[in-house]
Amino acid sequence: MTINRRNFLAGASLAGACAITASHTQAEEANATKDILKADKPAKLNLSSQLGVIPGRDLAEKLAKMEKWGFDGVELGGDVVGNEKKYLDAVAKTKLKISAICWGSHNGDIVSDVVEKRQPAIDDLKRVLETAGEVKSTGVIYVPAFNGQTKLANREIRKILLDVMPAIGEHAVKCGSRVLFEPLNRNEAFFLRQLADAASICRDCKSDGVCMMGDFYHMHIEETSDLGAFISAGKYLHHVHLASRARNLPGQDERSFRDGFQGLKYIGFQDFCSLECGVKGDREAEIPKAVRFLREQWKNFFRTP
Repeated sequence: MTINRRNFLAGASLAGACAITASHTQAEEANATKDILKADKPAKLNLSSQLGVIPGRDLAEKLAKMEKWGFDGVELGGDVVGNEKKYLDAVAKTKLKISAICWGSHNGDIVSDVVEKRQPAIDDLKRVLETAGEVKSTGVIYVPAFNGQTKLANREIRKILLDVMPAIGEHAVKCGSRVLFEPLNRNEAFFLRQLADAASICRDCKSDGVCMMGDFYHMHIEETSDLGAFISAGKYLHHVHLASRARNLPGQDERSFRDGFQGLKYIGFQDFCSLECGVKGDREAEIPKAVRFLREQWKNFFRTP
């Protein structure tokens, strides 16, 4: 068969262009992946817990038990605002650190359909960020809105967040802390349900003070892969909540954490994984058992990228 020289050269040029395009695409994908991942350090399992899970007559007794049981940090509630010295003094008597401050949604006011509610809520969030910096917390956990707290739709909520969060994020940076968006499951919130959605907001805000967290309980309902979800969060992930499928202690049902822990190792996670759950049985026996279970799940499953 005779090959037309012009057609041959045109075909060769097209093949070369395709090869270059493919090479560029691969390079772009590699750069994007490198931007997502932050595994320049080996990941750590720093265990924390909300105080409400821990038994004890007072703050000092709760913290002492947490230290004895092998926790690394404690997650506080919004009552830390104005009580910074109380918590700092108590934690200073232990080896624990303050992991995160669970602030919630402030009734969804920042994304409320009632415009007048937004600024007071923004001011309150800035105030708790100041506390977070003072107590050297990982960040302030923030839920834009639970179901029923705003009449706005997804697109409207996202626009408000992109309008106000960059400035809030810069305030957080100045305070030495960060906002932590928390995706919830569909039974609790219609907006922000997957980790990739939260990561996209963090990316678009372009502020180191706007970050996110993940919750194994909500992820079980909304995500197809714990590993994939954490990789999609990448460098924006700075806190994790731990709970079983039924929202009890890890290890109290068949829920595995290995896939998620592999994802945390893949991105080089350095922050805290904190209990936010109920407890079946005697807390004095079951909580130390959960700590051992989580460390075994972490230790026994490791695969490099």
